[in-house]
Amino acid sequence: MKQLFVGFLLLILSLTSFSQEKVVAKNGDGIYSLLRNHGRNPAEYLQAFIELNRANLGKDHSLFIGRTYTIPPLKSKTSMLTTPEEALATPGPQKQIRSYDIFGPKYREVEIVSNQLNGAIYYLLAGHGGPDPGAVGKYGNHQLCEDEYAYDVVLRLGRELIAQGAIVYIITRDPSDGIRDSEILRCDRDEVCYPNLSIPLDHNKRLAQRKNAVNKLFAKNKGAYQRLIVVHLDSRSKGEDTDVYFYHDKRSDLGQRLCENLHQGLKEKYDEHQPGRGYHGTIGTRGLFMLRYTHPVTAFIELGNIQNSRDQKRFILPSNRQALAEWLALGLLREYRNSRK
Repeated sequence: MKQLFVGFLLLILSLTSFSQEKVVAKNGDGIYSLLRNHGRNPAEYLQAFIELNRANLGKDHSLFIGRTYTIPPLKSKTSMLTTPEEALATPGPQKQIRSYDIFGPKYREVEIVSNQLNGAIYYLLAGHGGPDPGAVGKYGNHQLCEDEYAYDVVLRLGRELIAQGAIVYIITRDPSDGIRDSEILRCDRDEVCYPNLSIPLDHNKRLAQRKNAVNKLFAKNKGAYQRLIVVHLDSRSKGEDTDVYFYHDKRSDLGQRLCENLHQGLKEKYDEHQPGRGYHGTIGTRGLFMLRYTHPVTAFIELGNIQNSRDQKRFILPSNRQALAEWLALGLLREYRNSRK
């Protein structure tokens, strides 16, 4: 009986060692690169890796060179995917559904329709927030706050990217405002910075806080494909209308390519839905703080002039905000595909 028990124990140990690979971390390794190198999708296996190796992880889940780490065993094909962005896997009969409180009750559940963006990580940042509403426009008797409309487009864009298999971090966050289907979005001051930091009054401190949040995540996800998308609305004279336009850092060829793909996606959609209108959005460079000091490849997007009545229709109507999100997501998908060639 004792021999049988010993044999059974050895069998368990051999099966465990077979399913869980061991690897020694080398210079430049991160969790994402280790998982990808061993055939594991980081979106699916990140949390399991952290649980298996928690005692051997440094600050922000960094790896120590020379230490041995356990790679999680492969899951069955029916396993649900999870992401770091507050995801709760909700089983469905033949669907992959993830739940995100940040999108609000109506849009909380996201169906994963493809894996086209598996391996891609996006940091989505709506400009301003907290004590700073950004530009303020007038629409009849209503105030339009830049941060509210930029945030709604960011949430919709994040939802589109997750549906294609991406991992998404929302940097400026509002605990009470999910995706909203109304024209007038109430101005408030309760936004926080990822993960849950109060936004300071000082402008420079606000920018530094967001830069630090993004750069810490970038370091944590070292080795992965990562992009930062910053969304704003412009404020110009009432008579000046603009199309959606883009900025990148002048030192970044990849930033220029990212903007070009986003621009091309919008142009094609305008040609499809409004033939003859033309699309006149521009791509340029500027020495903006979030372009100069953040580490991911970054696109800075201006959705239009919040003072102009024509431009206001682009983001006042919820259907237009959704179209913007979908069209920008198509541009990001194009850029991701091109980056893999």
